[in-house]
Amino acid sequence: MRTTYIAKPGEVERKWYVVDATDVPLGRLSSAVASILRGKNKPTFTPNVDTGDYVIVINAEKVALTGRKASNKVYYHHSNHPGGLKARTAGDYREKDPEKLLALSVKGMLPKGTLGRQQAKKLHVYRGADHKHEAQQPEVLDINKLI
Repeated sequence: MRTTYIAKPGEVERKWYVVDATDVPLGRLSSAVASILRGKNKPTFTPNVDTGDYVIVINAEKVALTGRKASNKVYYHHSNHPGGLKARTAGDYREKDPEKLLALSVKGMLPKGTLGRQQAKKLHVYRGADHKHEAQQPEVLDINKLI
């Protein structure tokens, strides 16, 4: 009798990947990174288990926003106080806080709930080309092959 393999949390082997965001469209980059964070690139993917790998994104300030998204795409959040609705455009985020722009985009493509929050913690985004994870010996991943 054949049975479907179901990954167990203790058996998952995780890798580290480095992705360069230079001139890559934000949505395409985010969907590829979210897929790796979920573990959908592995044959042992199980939807209810965190089988994903760690992803380091460098050069986040050089991510491409196509069309008029830099001025027209607006991110809202509310402080729960009267009149506390805040709005920032994607262009503002790219200039002032590109790490948060990419993290918001990827987080929106992950499952909602505890599993998605656990997977989002494996994302590390850096503004420049330097990162502090050399000890993990990450593999360089060509994102253009995935999108």
